[in-house]
Amino acid sequence: MLDLFGRILPTYKGAFHTHSTVSDGIFAPSEVVRLYREAGYDILALTDHRKTSRVSELDSLGMTLLSGLEMHPAGPRGIPWHIIALNVPESFEYPEGLAAQEMIDLVNNLGGACICAHPHWCGLTSAEVMTLKGFVGLEVFNTATRYIGKEYNMQLWDELLDAGVMLPAFAVDDMHRPRDLFRGWTVVAAPDASPASVMTALKQGDFYSTQGPEFHFLHFVDGVFSAEFSPCTEVIGLTNFSGGYCVAVPDLEGPGSGAKECSAFTATLQAKRPGTWFRLQIRDSQGRYAWSNPIAVPMLEA
Repeated sequence: MLDLFGRILPTYKGAFHTHSTVSDGIFAPSEVVRLYREAGYDILALTDHRKTSRVSELDSLGMTLLSGLEMHPAGPRGIPWHIIALNVPESFEYPEGLAAQEMIDLVNNLGGACICAHPHWCGLTSAEVMTLKGFVGLEVFNTATRYIGKEYNMQLWDELLDAGVMLPAFAVDDMHRPRDLFRGWTVVAAPDASPASVMTALKQGDFYSTQGPEFHFLHFVDGVFSAEFSPCTEVIGLTNFSGGYCVAVPDLEGPGSGAKECSAFTATLQAKRPGTWFRLQIRDSQGRYAWSNPIAVPMLEA
């Protein structure tokens, strides 16, 4: 359970970027389902390149299965976009030739949702990502891109937030082969794991992303942000530009002072300019991150 800003909700472990033999993955769709079910996942989206999967014909093994695909419209500087489309009809035909914004609008109009996939790996800038509207989020971590050192997208995410683009973030595997399995996932807070509830939660930002650490409590009341989570050795609150809040970081007291674990965070947030945002980033002793989604911090009253 997660106490999410006053709502106590069940949580569901989700994989929202995976590939199978329908495109360039090495596992058949049924095998992808089995692997993620055995690893304790509750939600699985099959998102093969340019093709949907017939998830209704698969044995879900008790998971919620979402039909999806990865779209590749033309992008800036000759770079193709990588856009994850979730909850599209199984009969969805790839809209070849449409511009990126047209593809996003099409998916959203069908009741689906789009994620900006691994922008650092693509070579995209935050200014370029900002040209597209209608994303439900971007990938802050992508397992499959770690092998060339481009798995994290925190800086690009913060640049978007600084520019007023308040996108949530997903952690995903982008699974193609065994080495991509189970290193990043998204925890959805919803009344149940039905497709409708999952999609509502994603569109509302009712989730967090993680490589392992867990959030238990996230509140923002009367200007005070507070959180409780599994023990971590790095706890940092991020906000606009050069601002921030450091609660814990290894060797905080100087070289050799070591790492101390903490499991709570409290800070009074004061917005001195319009568009102030805040997000919490934690990291455990194994080096694994978790990220809360950004919140807007209201201006101080005069």
